[in-house]
Amino acid sequence: MEYSELITARYSVRAYRPDPVEDEKLQAVLEAARLAPTAANRQPFQLVVIHTAGREEEIRKIYRRPWFVQAPLVIAVCAISSQAWVRESDRFNARLIDAAIVADHLILAATNLGLGTCWIAAFNVAAARSVLQLPDEAEPVIFTPLGYPADLPGPKIRKPLTDLVRYEHW
Repeated sequence: MEYSELITARYSVRAYRPDPVEDEKLQAVLEAARLAPTAANRQPFQLVVIHTAGREEEIRKIYRRPWFVQAPLVIAVCAISSQAWVRESDRFNARLIDAAIVADHLILAATNLGLGTCWIAAFNVAAARSVLQLPDEAEPVIFTPLGYPADLPGPKIRKPLTDLVRYEHW
């Protein structure tokens, strides 16, 4: 798929078929995440792949929407603050930006392979920490189901460029 087609085709999938995701596709999606650019190439993240079968009730504690556990897999992107690049001038830690880029690479790769995802940040952090048995240094940032879509994309509504872009100064 051409890049412009890919970014147009990606949508937030909220219904999934129960079909398993082939291991080659899962590995390709994970590889895309590994190749994502991170500040100073520190790669301060860990991915947790969760198989939903038989764990639906437990995983639902993280995010309660029923479609969250319809997909055969859920992937968590976790940031490791101590491993992230920190800007010297103001001590800004790039971990969240790095995690977002990693998730975006993963999501676009999934779309390219015919898989569906949905970017989720509105999850229960305490439940995520407990269910995934995260160590203290791992910060859950983003979750996405990963599976074959059982719905169709709706219209994409985005602001026009004139509302979003400025040239030369504010």
